[in-house]
Amino acid sequence: MAGGGTSIRKYVGALKDSTTVSIAKVNSDYKQLDIAIVKATNHVERPAKEKYIRDIFMHLNSGRARADVAYCIRALARRLSKTRNWAVALKTLIVIHRALREVDPSFRDELISYGRSSGQMLHMSYFKDDSSPDAWDHSAWIRNYALFLEERLESFRVLNYDVELDPLGTRDVDTTGLLAQLPALSQLLFRLISCQPHGSSSYNTIIQHALSMVATESVRIQTAINDGILNLVDKFFDMHRDDAIRALDIYKKALKQAGQLSGFYETCKTIHIGRDEKLLTIEQPPASFLQAMEDYVRDAPLASKNQAVLAIEYNRKPEEEEASTPPPPPQVSTSEKEPEPEPVTKVMPRVEQIDLLVIFHVTRATTYYLIYN
Repeated sequence: MAGGGTSIRKYVGALKDSTTVSIAKVNSDYKQLDIAIVKATNHVERPAKEKYIRDIFMHLNSGRARADVAYCIRALARRLSKTRNWAVALKTLIVIHRALREVDPSFRDELISYGRSSGQMLHMSYFKDDSSPDAWDHSAWIRNYALFLEERLESFRVLNYDVELDPLGTRDVDTTGLLAQLPALSQLLFRLISCQPHGSSSYNTIIQHALSMVATESVRIQTAINDGILNLVDKFFDMHRDDAIRALDIYKKALKQAGQLSGFYETCKTIHIGRDEKLLTIEQPPASFLQAMEDYVRDAPLASKNQAVLAIEYNRKPEEEEASTPPPPPQVSTSEKEPEPEPVTKVMPRVEQIDLLVIFHVTRATTYYLIYN
């Protein structure tokens, strides 16, 4: 019975694809593009043929009008919003993901613009295909994948660069920039780690195809975080307390996510994802360094604004005392004058410096986190 139901669903899906192609041939001003989209995102439960994806990308290259790019995005969005089939939804997301990686940046800009105006491009929180237990598992993974792609677009707004394609900007940015960029990168990594598959979705070939792209992007994201943490730690012991508290929270979260990313990689290896890519090896720093950071936060100076207020309050008392200064004592004759005291040299208490050597060594093979202090 279940097998018969599956056969019927496949037949209905094929009929829908055929009908949509026929309509595109007659009514569409973008006939070739519409046909390519339908065939690249059809109901067949296997990865799309490369030919159809290339046909789509041909309409997205730098020489095409922005109207063509906008039409393609609307067509993909329409395909995504109308389907309740996991294969169609996933293959549409893969086309979008690959376009973000492979075509002209105008696609990304138009996609961000469309998402802001419509508010629904990749919002698939309620998507589900309950036609079978496997389809249910696949639906859960698709929802997480859509959230990752959505966060990928959102991170571009904060970072102002594409973490996968552009030069990374966290190594030399100032403290204000770090405290804005690192949380955005952390959220992107969180969405990426959430794409770890479970159940039958681990062994689906279409999901594995998408997961291989996700795993590859983790290297650049984690490298950007590592560069930022290195920069953050370099500035940390000169920060005022408010910034130091935020920086410490960011650092702790980075440590936690490094462990989670290692688990994500282990899952990928068990299903033979990333074997041809040199994924990162994560090593944790010693607890003593974290303790040194926490000790600094407790004694860190307040921000300069607070210091100015304290200085004003501190100066008020001497001013009041100055107004009621008592008359000087009667002068003593020079013969009876006591010898002048020797000048007292104020010796400032010696502040013991923390000697810390912080290393964030990042390659495509190995990542070292704060190796020793």
